Amino acid sequence: MRAPALLGLMAMSLMLSGCLVRTAANVVTAPVRVASKAVDLATTSQSESDENRGREIRRREERLGRLERDYEKQVEECEDGDRGACRDAEETREEMRELMRYIPAEPEGD
Repeated sequence: MRAPALLGLMAMSLMLSGCLVRTAANVVTAPVRVASKAVDLATTSQSESDENRGREIRRREERLGRLERDYEKQVEECEDGDRGACRDAEETREEMRELMRYIPAEPEGD
């Protein structure tokens, strides 16, 4: 009777030691995993950076399109004698100039 109980006890101790080793390994590697995750969250990959830049350029191009439409209307009203529209057109044109500084030029076709 003692032999099966002893074998069972030995098998359980081996299983427990495996669990303990695994737990110890997890405890030891946990700080490295946490630090790695923090670095991943704190840094931006090149592709993420490119995507963000593309979004920002598209946002500026959309704004520029709206300003150009407003500018055309303001110039028409200015030509019809609306002095307020003339001032608005000047302000809009200045905003367009400022915005164009931050939009990259399109490459020339070959």
